[in-house]
Amino acid sequence: MNPRRRFVIYPENFEYKVGFDQIRELVAGQCLSTPGKERVEAIRFSDSPDLISRQLEQTDEFMRILQGDREFPSNHFIDLRQPLKRIRPEGTFLDEQELFDLKRSLQTLHDIVRFFRTADDTPAACPALTALAGEMPVFPDIIRRLDALLDKYGKIRDGASPELQQIRREMNATTGSISRSLLQILRSAQSEGLVDKDAAPTLRDGRLVIPVAPAFKRKIRGIIHDESASGKTVFIEPEAVVEANNRIRELEGRERRERVRILTAFTDEIRPLAPDILQSYALMAEIDLIRAKALFALQIHAIKPVIAAQPLIDWTAAVHPLLYLSHRKQNKSVEPLDITLDGNGRILVISGPNAGGKSVCLKTVGLLQYMMQCGLPVPLHERSRMGLFSRILIDIGDEQSLENDLSTYSSHLTHMNYFVRNSQAQTLLLIDEFGSGTEPLIGGAIAEALLEHFNRNGSFGVITTHYQNLKQYAGRTEGVLNGAMLYDRRRMQPLFKLSAGLPGSSFALEIARKTGLPEEVIAQASAKVGAGYIETDKLLEDIVRDKRYWENKRQSIRQQEKRLEELTARYEQELEELDSRRREIMNAARRQAEQILAQANTQVENTIREIREAQAEKERTRAIRQTLDGFRASLQTDGADDQPAEHLRRLPERPARKKKPGKPLAPPSQQPTAWAVGDTVRLKGQQAVGTILELNGKQAVIALGMIKSAVKIEQLEKVSRNALKRETPKNTFISQHTADQMHEKKLAFKQDIDVRGMRGDEALQAVTYFIDDAIQTDARRVRILHGTGNGILRRLIRDYLGAFPGIRHFQDEHVQFGGAGITVVELE
Repeated sequence: MNPRRRFVIYPENFEYKVGFDQIRELVAGQCLSTPGKERVEAIRFSDSPDLISRQLEQTDEFMRILQGDREFPSNHFIDLRQPLKRIRPEGTFLDEQELFDLKRSLQTLHDIVRFFRTADDTPAACPALTALAGEMPVFPDIIRRLDALLDKYGKIRDGASPELQQIRREMNATTGSISRSLLQILRSAQSEGLVDKDAAPTLRDGRLVIPVAPAFKRKIRGIIHDESASGKTVFIEPEAVVEANNRIRELEGRERRERVRILTAFTDEIRPLAPDILQSYALMAEIDLIRAKALFALQIHAIKPVIAAQPLIDWTAAVHPLLYLSHRKQNKSVEPLDITLDGNGRILVISGPNAGGKSVCLKTVGLLQYMMQCGLPVPLHERSRMGLFSRILIDIGDEQSLENDLSTYSSHLTHMNYFVRNSQAQTLLLIDEFGSGTEPLIGGAIAEALLEHFNRNGSFGVITTHYQNLKQYAGRTEGVLNGAMLYDRRRMQPLFKLSAGLPGSSFALEIARKTGLPEEVIAQASAKVGAGYIETDKLLEDIVRDKRYWENKRQSIRQQEKRLEELTARYEQELEELDSRRREIMNAARRQAEQILAQANTQVENTIREIREAQAEKERTRAIRQTLDGFRASLQTDGADDQPAEHLRRLPERPARKKKPGKPLAPPSQQPTAWAVGDTVRLKGQQAVGTILELNGKQAVIALGMIKSAVKIEQLEKVSRNALKRETPKNTFISQHTADQMHEKKLAFKQDIDVRGMRGDEALQAVTYFIDDAIQTDARRVRILHGTGNGILRRLIRDYLGAFPGIRHFQDEHVQFGGAGITVVELE
């Protein structure tokens, strides 16, 4: 171990063992540039909380960018490190294509910085990335100079220099002259039959020529430059254009020298800025890496976890990313992993059947912990917490070596020797098939001694095993926990689900029976291990099964509680809205009442003043009173649809009625009131008036409009004929409104109620409301479905119905329609 290193990852092929090498490949596949891919290869494990948190925050912010509406500028991530290093010596230059790439990449760099730029008083939406982009030098002057130098195809513009412009103008004029001369010669040759009619001038070695058949090559004076591969065509430069083509060659040389001069001059301007540009490209590669990590994280539904500085594993719904991607292609799901390793239980000893998922569980822990400490988001639930480890040591797989004379068990002991020397409180140990590979008794003893050593050192770990002594040690030792990979004994297949707290069975006999091993062999094996072992194993299986059952029940209860909390929150919000609406209505009614009072006072004052001014003339007084009556009628018309307004309108009349002299009220009679059928009554505190239809002891059935209701006599009071006349106008409105409601209620009323499955008090409450509704809707016959069972619910309901007023008779339903499971109730 190198003492200068703060962290230790063992062995050297750790990434291969847990599958992180494949994670690197997948992330590199999302990169846009070679420097970005090199950054992926440079990803390293770290135990620095600040560095890990910053890397995860940057990736999380980029994930939000990718999921947002704004498009991130990612068009031209071009690697120009080599050209920029090549121009360090004086006299070297960047060619046109390299300058074009430089222009596009610097423009992308400028767009990235502008993407994260915000106003001075506006907080940054992505502070970590904004800080990173703020370190990037940008070069707007170089971009503008390149725009002036190069056209949209990356070629030097004619106006880059006066000399270049003159050369190209002369080249264009000479080329035009040559084309005209060639066309004239070509037409003449075509008319003489020396050249095909569809032939056209073409270029050979940079010179304009015409295609001629070999038989006629002597007919046209000029220089033969080339012939076709078939030998059926020769390309002749006519003598008349030789001088012009020579001039073109000369101009091309001058143009090439001018372009080199321009490129060299421009490169001389860029050369001092090359280190800054390379720095920007390095930050651009970092952005490329972050983008690639974010894209991969979205693929595997990863998140930025909550980080704890101390060693801790508190994961919910963790998923192996490579297994998830593989299963997604096959439309299969992955069973998530829930695991907790903390101060109460630092080492988890997992047992269970072969091919039950023990090794996958171990690799999931190693891979996700390593990914997080490399700055990559991990696929687990957002309520999970991840701690930091300074050392991760793994022993998994068969590493026997013929060259080093190592057997499987010897290689395991070599790893254990390293583990013993390097394990401490911030170490995560991952050991597969602990103690296997040698004679079980001594192998189990060595494994138990090692486990005791790791526990004494305070190390964390996930260990898989089949040894009973390790299960027993975990069951009796503080700091070590048992865990089981669940197995469906009925279907004879693993469930790939970890259950902590109890050891698991290997299900060896069941798996042997499933593979078709003869029953007599299985019976002999059972006899050899003894009935006690078999019974213990079965009891262990039953305990695991029961635990799984109650875990499912607990999960169901949690879901119901969550839904109840959501409903409660929604109802509370609705109540607040209703209360707010009620206050708004009351305030509006209060404002309307104040307005009505103000109008009424004004009208009364005007009336008094007019009567005084008219000196109480009868005709004048009568006319004024008619005006006041009209005002009162208009108020009644305006408030007909607004009961609060009508009620508030009559408030000013109360003081007047109180001041009006009258006879003193007679003291209430101390004699009991005599009640009779046909009496006009109303409920105390209510305005609605009704008539007594029946008297049953202390109960009375009254009719309120179209409603019949059974009430206690002590709740009634008699109404005189005069009071009835006074109450008739306002009761008419209420009765009509109630009649409409009762008509709707009659249409919606169902004459059957089902109380099966309810408790006694719930059933009686439901029946009470049901019978009340039946009486109100004037139903004559209803049915109560309570079921047969033990007859308890039936007896409770019938005892209650026997004391309920308004019920004439009840009995069982006809046997063809339910018999004793249904009670038929006939109402009076």
